[in-house]
Amino acid sequence: MSGGVGPTYNDIQLPKDDHDHDDQDHHQQPISAAAAKNVHHPTMAPTSNRFLTFRQLNALAVIVVFSASGMVSIEDFVFVVFSYIYIHFISKVAFPPPPNASTQERVFDPNNKFLSLYVFIAAIIGLILPIAYIFHGILEEDKQGIKAASPHVFLLSSQVFMEGVAFSDKFSIPISVFVPVFYNSRRIFTIVEWLRNEIGKVDEEYGGSAGRVYIGRALAIANMVLWCFNLFGFLLPVYLPRAFKKYYASFNKIKD
Repeated sequence: MSGGVGPTYNDIQLPKDDHDHDDQDHHQQPISAAAAKNVHHPTMAPTSNRFLTFRQLNALAVIVVFSASGMVSIEDFVFVVFSYIYIHFISKVAFPPPPNASTQERVFDPNNKFLSLYVFIAAIIGLILPIAYIFHGILEEDKQGIKAASPHVFLLSSQVFMEGVAFSDKFSIPISVFVPVFYNSRRIFTIVEWLRNEIGKVDEEYGGSAGRVYIGRALAIANMVLWCFNLFGFLLPVYLPRAFKKYYASFNKIKD
């Protein structure tokens, strides 16, 4: 998913940016009747003029803290490094950006309120609450729960960071789709392990409060439902086909 969490988070920007862009176009050239319909509904893909966005810096901070604390396995760390290398590889050999990459059309309307709400809820359930759960586990000395929840938080933070890399004019739309699909698929396995760990806690071996056990189970189940729906109900059947349609349509326009 997307800039923050979810496949379209980086597609969303403040309307002010679009109005400024429209004002510049208005002074440069006349606006046709067909173009006028798009003034309030911009469809161009976002471009990144900064090295790192504020959202990426927050995600990077989480990545560094979790890595330095020893809560990240070598397998998850290698997965993140591999994903960074691989998006550059497939960008060269399979899905190069079109010649007019700076004007790639967006897959979804950035002003879609339902989509914005969906991303916000995903950020709360998938990132903020699990981080709070981990910090509470430090106070409760629940090393088992911390170890189980950390891979999901680390990979989701890495996904947010990588989406900021992929959602730029340096990469094509299929690359921006690959990142959330790739990470979402991997994180489902970590959530399964997290849920298995929470359900398998035995009172004699667990010294924390009973309420934390139920909270951990509820949080793991909520993330399992959310990210399974995100992958199998949104990314693969909806986002992926539309993204490829936009991508190949951009090349057809060039040929015409």
